Amino acid sequence: MKNVSKVAKIGLFAFLSCGLAFAAPEKSELKIGFIALTDCAPIVIAKEKGFFEKHGLKVQVLKEGGGWAGIQQKTISGEYDGAHALAGMPIASTIGINGETPLVALVSLDFNGNAITMSNKLIELMEKEGLDPKQRPVNADTLKKVIEKKKAKEGSSFKPFEFGMVYPVSTHNYEIRYWMAASGIDPDNDVTLKVFPPPQMVANMQAGNIEGYAVGEPWNERAVMEKMGSALITNFDIWNNNPEKVLQVTEAFANQYPETSQAMIKAIIEASRWLDASWDNRKEAAKILSKKEYVNAPYDVLEKSMTGTFQYLKDYKAEKNPMFNVFSNNYASYPYRSHAMWFLTQMYRWGQIDKPLNMKEVVERVYRSDLFEKAAKEVGYNVPPSSYKVEGIDQYNKFIDGKTFDPNKVVEYIYSFDVKHTKVTKDELAKVNAWSVKTAQPGYVCTSGLPGCAK
Repeated sequence: MKNVSKVAKIGLFAFLSCGLAFAAPEKSELKIGFIALTDCAPIVIAKEKGFFEKHGLKVQVLKEGGGWAGIQQKTISGEYDGAHALAGMPIASTIGINGETPLVALVSLDFNGNAITMSNKLIELMEKEGLDPKQRPVNADTLKKVIEKKKAKEGSSFKPFEFGMVYPVSTHNYEIRYWMAASGIDPDNDVTLKVFPPPQMVANMQAGNIEGYAVGEPWNERAVMEKMGSALITNFDIWNNNPEKVLQVTEAFANQYPETSQAMIKAIIEASRWLDASWDNRKEAAKILSKKEYVNAPYDVLEKSMTGTFQYLKDYKAEKNPMFNVFSNNYASYPYRSHAMWFLTQMYRWGQIDKPLNMKEVVERVYRSDLFEKAAKEVGYNVPPSSYKVEGIDQYNKFIDGKTFDPNKVVEYIYSFDVKHTKVTKDELAKVNAWSVKTAQPGYVCTSGLPGCAK
């Protein structure tokens, strides 16, 4: 009995010691909103596989029917404690161009995962101008020729083609603009970009309301498999291993509930590792996501991209791309501040910001790599040598137009493009951005498993 008592005391001491090191969440019952897309997977898997529960959280994951505007409004109002969010959303709200509430990105949910899909009608017109839809990557040169012919034919009554994207500060908006502008198309004058919630893209193209769209999965594969169009290019082809979604909370929430925030980060890290641990896990995830309460799409559609293939064309075999969805490998969970800064450059490029901002201050306030690093250490997730890196310099981060993005040359980068609609002068922006950051290039790593891995 004495030995049992001694063991019990030792166990109690160990428990209390762990309690000091790993404090309990201040708020354990949470609501997290998500949009019906495959990249909500880390949130759904954290719920379904018990990772939230493991870290002391009781979480309701709630499907948002009001698109990204609904997600943003409910995060700001507090109806959602946290949310699946576009990588640019917390930045935009913090600087006052998409809400006026400071938000923070706790963790990156994934790399890649989007595509640009065109209607059969538009594909036929582009093929007449020399499009080879089997080429990888496909540029927008033939679309430019189609538009120029349309302008010549219609003259002063020219009506631009209309395309869908999911939100004004979405990765999709910047990706379709980047792709078009790289071929000399002005997205603000030569075409019209309209906002639709992701699950409504296919129906709107089928109805003839748009000729194409940029969206995440499974809404590209859905159109391809139903033979309504072709996915010409993925965002992996536009910018290899670009950030796509984040888990966002209000800045006030992160400050008021630091241990809750740490628990959320740790649960998402572990769910993301599970997703990249094996292809069997990916198949299981696709089955879970197919449920009505989650993405509510057929398993065979979800399974395409989730298991390392992507079907670009309606009458052509699926092509292998294990990096189409990356959840954990290659530091995919890490909220790089240089990624956040790239989104700021696009907001300036397209005239969404009309005042000079200190971009370093903004990204360090919003992308909380410091909070992530603390949580990552406790669950054994390796982090890169710096929260800033240069993009466009190797096969794992290159841009379709061959440009390089260096955070220390951020102002020059914004004004280096031929097609832009900036509302702030280069000199005005340079005056408030006379800082420098330490950049470091991480080696390419796959520590979780084969899914999402180039090797």
